[in-house]
Amino acid sequence: MLILGSKSPRRKEILEMANIPFKVFKKDIDEDINESDPYLYAKLTALKKGQVISNEFRNDVVLCCDTIVCLDNEILEKPVDKDDCYKMISKLSGNKHVVITGVYIGSSNKYYNFYVSTEVYVDKLTDREIIDYVNTKEPYDKAGGYAIQGLFSKHISKIIGDYYNVMGLPLNSIYTYLKEFHII
Repeated sequence: MLILGSKSPRRKEILEMANIPFKVFKKDIDEDINESDPYLYAKLTALKKGQVISNEFRNDVVLCCDTIVCLDNEILEKPVDKDDCYKMISKLSGNKHVVITGVYIGSSNKYYNFYVSTEVYVDKLTDREIIDYVNTKEPYDKAGGYAIQGLFSKHISKIIGDYYNVMGLPLNSIYTYLKEFHII
């Protein structure tokens, strides 16, 4: 059985869409990682979550992810309030950034820990567009303060890489590894 160690409704939605059977296990895990390299940060955070949950599900395959937005080596996590969100969206406006998802897929006898990155290009937004977006409910539980599949999608001019990675679950890479565990 695949155990999805995540509170993210988007990850659940993506696995359901792909018809991959799983169960959700939600657990608060201290995600404090002392690492400045964003790629390693995402990878180590996913590893930490995955190892904690794998210890509770020794006979199952565990999938844990950590998605961050990175602009000029600055990690943009979930905005804490409207001011923080306004600053994030202002930074992303007119710029290219990278969405990085660290992934842990493991069982009691082996695991894989890797990251997937996707470049995202955002249009130059007016102050009014930023304020209008910040005043919606969408940005506050998402890394970088936006959802590629939601209201913000109209401001994204292109991506290079895995679309589902930007949503928080790099489906193609995960599917490839799940085949090794005979989950699918």
